[in-house]
Amino acid sequence: MKKFIIIIFVLVLLFIGMLISKNIIAKKNQVGIEEVEKIENYINQIYIEKEIVGESIPYFESINKAKEKWIWEVVKKNLEDDKITYEMLQEKAKELFGEDFKLEFPKEGTDYLTYNAEENYYQDIPSEMDNQGSFFLLNKIEKVQDGFEVEIIEYLEDYSEMDYIIIKNLNQEEISKTSTQKSEEGIEIVKRNKDKFTKKKILLKNKDQKLAIQKSYN
Repeated sequence: MKKFIIIIFVLVLLFIGMLISKNIIAKKNQVGIEEVEKIENYINQIYIEKEIVGESIPYFESINKAKEKWIWEVVKKNLEDDKITYEMLQEKAKELFGEDFKLEFPKEGTDYLTYNAEENYYQDIPSEMDNQGSFFLLNKIEKVQDGFEVEIIEYLEDYSEMDYIIIKNLNQEEISKTSTQKSEEGIEIVKRNKDKFTKKKILLKNKDQKLAIQKSYN
């Protein structure tokens, strides 16, 4: 009888231990409000107008295989100085894309960052913009090893009309209109029609409290 009681006691302890372990894992995998804000702020930093680069965040298997125009447009977007040096570009790229980033900006410049040999700096060439803005919404966030897997919904706001905003998907299909020129109403339209918009997954590395995009995929 004593052996039976001991066995039952041990099984109860094991069961309680499993429950505690599962609870700890669940809490560990929860994404806090501060983490959500941090993720949203970071994606805003690397999100470029579709009109400029074709895709606000292109698909890539690793950051060093991403489209170079997108990479350097992201860097350019996050620089405040008009006179840009090669060192500034490389330092900002490392800051935005993390220690795994290995690409180097072409020292001869590009068609959107031209090199001024006389003064030894790169000059920004402004991009022509249309009446549309590119935006994203956070849809899902999951903690993974060393970071987060984030799913975003992408959409466009068309400002060609005076009294309202036309909400479109990336295929330029009109989904709905807002009743006024308020972007907040557009967000609600996107939330109600999630299945009509492009979704993209982004893998973010989280090291030393800094985020860095690793991969972009379906």
